[in-house]
Amino acid sequence: MKNNKLRSTGAVAAASVLIFALMPAGTANAHGYVSNPASRQAQCAAGVVECGDIRWEPQSVEGPKGLMSCSGGNARFSELDDDNYGWEVANVGTNAAFDWTLTVTHATSTWEYFIDGQLVDSFDEGGARPPSNFTHNVDLSGYSGQQTVLARWNVADTANAFYACVDVNIT
Repeated sequence: MKNNKLRSTGAVAAASVLIFALMPAGTANAHGYVSNPASRQAQCAAGVVECGDIRWEPQSVEGPKGLMSCSGGNARFSELDDDNYGWEVANVGTNAAFDWTLTVTHATSTWEYFIDGQLVDSFDEGGARPPSNFTHNVDLSGYSGQQTVLARWNVADTANAFYACVDVNIT
């Protein structure tokens, strides 16, 4: 009887190890987004625009470095790539403040801001870890009217970046 219990316990332990070894790895609990002016994912989280899964995790728009999409190439968040989704547009000047909210900080190589695929401004962090809330003042001179700013946070120690798009009217 004692040997049967021991074998059963051993079998359960072995099966548990096997199950956990075969489970897909989850994504890290990290990340961040532009909270002001409200990025597309911030608008989803606030219920300003009806969205899918991004509503519950606006900080999770992560994908390989170098992409130019609002969703970071993540099909779960594809609504972020739709320019006709009803996004609110924020009025900003030619020097605009972009506030970031980070739920977990990562060593950072650069922060980059793009309009129409063109690099507008960048900030080199040299591997430093940013605070959980901070602001970049981005030079938008040379642009006017309604634009979509793609903000990209390039993590220093992985192949990934975090993405946020902000719809603005530059005056």
